[in-house]
Amino acid sequence: MRLTVVGSAGTFPGPESGCSSYLLEHEGYKLLLDMGNGSMGELQKYIDLREIDAVFVSHLHGDHCLDLVTYTYARRYHPGGGSGPLAVFGPAKLEARLCNSFDRPIPGGIDDVFAFHVVSDSEKIELGPFHLVPRLVSHPVECYGVRVEAGGRTLAYSADSGPIDSLIDLARDADVFLAEASYLEGDENPPGVHMTGKEAAEHATRASAQSLLLTHLVPWNPVDRVLADAESAYSGPIALATRGLQLDI
Repeated sequence: MRLTVVGSAGTFPGPESGCSSYLLEHEGYKLLLDMGNGSMGELQKYIDLREIDAVFVSHLHGDHCLDLVTYTYARRYHPGGGSGPLAVFGPAKLEARLCNSFDRPIPGGIDDVFAFHVVSDSEKIELGPFHLVPRLVSHPVECYGVRVEAGGRTLAYSADSGPIDSLIDLARDADVFLAEASYLEGDENPPGVHMTGKEAAEHATRASAQSLLLTHLVPWNPVDRVLADAESAYSGPIALATRGLQLDI
């Protein structure tokens, strides 16, 4: 499967990237993990917006789901027409979160655009050639990391999370562990919200992940320090999830 980093900034779009969004493609199927603010414009460099087959939303913070609001307009009003409701998987209140984000109520809701599916911990989801298993992670709101398998290869995505053992289960022997690294070592970081590069690396080591891709990089933290923190705790290949990065997993 092919991974394209559409956006990797955490909290708000940075000068080099929009917020979290990752495109996975395999056998013609296009799966989007998150659609944070600032990502939809970049996504159009890689695919026609109507070509998305399904979206998995990790949680309801705007830097992971807010561009689904503007995508509603693109899908509904594109002169080429839509192709029916798009399958969107996420926490229970996702539909209400999106509907409340519009400046005025939309008559009839948005059921013509999205078909919402509520996910649960360790549920098995089959989407085209993709097999997904979401896992609850550590964040102030309901949040799911997800393990994605296709073609005998595995991507594990931490979403937003503080250190937690479910991340190790998620990333066990994964070819790529796409892990958030928002904090810096040495700072007084609040618990149960995000990880440092070192903490992400420690989880990758414990999970025997084959490679580590650091993401959710907040604009005020120097990425060289994030990378150095991670390199102190993981001996495998490490890279930063920069906008436009493409990997064949």
